[in-house]
Amino acid sequence: MKKTFIFAAMMTALAACSTDEPQQKQSTDTRKGATITFFVDSTIIDLKTIAFTRALEADGKSMTDLWVLDYVGSTLSQQLHQTSSDEDFGRPTLNLSVGSHHIYFIASRGQGATLSTTDHMLTFTKMLDTFYKDYEISVTATTNGSRSVTLDRIVTKLQTTITDAIPEGAATFNIIPATWYYGIDYLTGEPTAAATDQTITINIPASEIGVSNELLNVYGFSGSDEWTTDVALNCKTSGGSVLGTASLTDVPLKRNRITSLSGPLFSANGLTTVSLSADWDTPHEGTW
Repeated sequence: MKKTFIFAAMMTALAACSTDEPQQKQSTDTRKGATITFFVDSTIIDLKTIAFTRALEADGKSMTDLWVLDYVGSTLSQQLHQTSSDEDFGRPTLNLSVGSHHIYFIASRGQGATLSTTDHMLTFTKMLDTFYKDYEISVTATTNGSRSVTLDRIVTKLQTTITDAIPEGAATFNIIPATWYYGIDYLTGEPTAAATDQTITINIPASEIGVSNELLNVYGFSGSDEWTTDVALNCKTSGGSVLGTASLTDVPLKRNRITSLSGPLFSANGLTTVSLSADWDTPHEGTW
């Protein structure tokens, strides 16, 4: 079952009225658009009170950023970037003109984000869980009511378990995919900004020395079609000496799926495949 975010939107139109003229006589024909607030994980208590949670979470981890980009045709009409420290994080408000809109929502906890509206790309220096939706809405002079939007996960996760004990002097695990995607074209939802043989380094705290079954998670953008890449693994000392290596060939990856592998890095024993999270699509099984 896919992990999703549910966005509920409520129109907040306030009409002025006088004591000597009934409100129903007012006309809305001259409205130029609509003001819509998108509530994240909202629960409507009654017509006047709305309770909501500020957390955008997946697998127990909170998202840190929310991007909203509003396009009318091929023109960017407006954009909004919220962070978890914002008072209204998770409930963005947009003033939408009359007409057809594509609103692109991206929620992520990735790091080092760069948004380019010229290339319609969002890239990260460190990939983590990310969700996306191209939401289409037609606004008229009488647009009213609520809206809901579901964001879908657009990353793959390579999950590697090192089954043997981490030796003394180990400082880093290094994962080197032959190809890895650090960006998304937000107009299409497809991965972009491919990196070749770029090292992803995970520091090893002193408390982990001697520990077995160390779990390493690496996220990257992916399309919905399965694709493969070679992956090299190693463990190094702080001085750069290599303590252990492994090479994986044609590792299959897919959006919203965990590719989970386990095996030794410091000995020559074989590799086995471990169970995968039920919150993701059916996992791939493989060996190195």
